[in-house]
Amino acid sequence: MSSLRRSALSLDIRGLAKRRVKAEIARELKRQVLRAQRAAGLEARDVALSLTDDAEIFALNRDYAQEDHATDVLSFSQDEGETGVHSRALGDIVISVETAARQAKAGRRRLVDELIHLAVHGLAHLQGFDHATPDEERVMFGYEALLRAQASQRGVVKRVPRPRG
Repeated sequence: MSSLRRSALSLDIRGLAKRRVKAEIARELKRQVLRAQRAAGLEARDVALSLTDDAEIFALNRDYAQEDHATDVLSFSQDEGETGVHSRALGDIVISVETAARQAKAGRRRLVDELIHLAVHGLAHLQGFDHATPDEERVMFGYEALLRAQASQRGVVKRVPRPRG
């Protein structure tokens, strides 16, 4: 019997996000984020994904990132500060559906596609990637594109090697 367990993804929809995120969007978002987790080799890690509104993400951004504005996505790692020891929980990703909807409209994309984009971005942050410099951005965004490509397909998920950057 294998000790390897499947990735766990909890999805919490609250605040004004409840009005915009219909069941079919939630199902597709969860399906693709789970596939992205597998592609990243995170089968044994848990991720909590929360969809909320601008007011809540504004407060979180102010309290935890000392930024005085709403943002699209925040990530809270459970591994920060640990040395080689990982809990089963990888971390939390919080997305403002209000901001995601504005970005989707501006980019002429579906809301579900924008939410998947932001969730995979948050997943990359949980793995320690950042985009503070042009080189970091190139590595992180390239990795995200490969994860999203695996997430959007059907069938077997191919492992995406973690880039060295």
